[in-house]
Amino acid sequence: MRSLQRLLVALSSSDDTWPREDWPAPDDPYVSGVLRVSPPYRGLRETAPDVVVLRCDDPAASLPGLLKALGDRNVPMIVVSPRTDTETVVEVFRVGAGYLVEGDYCGGDGDRMLSSAAMAVSVGHTYLSPSASVALREGARRMAATDDAMERLRALLSPREQQIMELLSTGLGAAQIGQRLRLSEKTVRNNLSNIYAKLDARGGTDAVLRWLGATPVLRT
Repeated sequence: MRSLQRLLVALSSSDDTWPREDWPAPDDPYVSGVLRVSPPYRGLRETAPDVVVLRCDDPAASLPGLLKALGDRNVPMIVVSPRTDTETVVEVFRVGAGYLVEGDYCGGDGDRMLSSAAMAVSVGHTYLSPSASVALREGARRMAATDDAMERLRALLSPREQQIMELLSTGLGAAQIGQRLRLSEKTVRNNLSNIYAKLDARGGTDAVLRWLGATPVLRT
């Protein structure tokens, strides 16, 4: 299983510099090594990385080129950027990529955060660093405060389902949510299936976007 294997990560930086040359450490539990790739990302066509990490100043300018290079290959991605505005975080989140705000990770803890993020996205979770999560949730609060449709949508969920959505929106997966709420992973997944149906969501990312008010809510 992938979760028991260390990952090969493709690294790309828009200015051809990567500030963490000592990452990953030899004893990193999640990442075995890195492959440096640059626009137009021809190296991605010849290799099969488990995760792609894109470091850039403006994801809106840099991410489309990476997506074009990947084509129909479903490779998990993480964007690392100094941008903390809600619009940027939402647009990255919409394509299913994780988002690390530069400055959220530094020193030894930063190495662990980057490695943990790589593992999280490799198994289908969408990872948000603390500042990215705050930006997304702040934007959601501003929208929800003036959007009755958002309140009606949230009211569709039971108190337990609302707890699960709050944790899902921070980037936790079913197993981690189960640990937090003392529920089995199967129970959490059953709840998530019900949540997706109630929110008319295609999956976890879509559900979180609807829950946080970062995508249009169906009017009733």
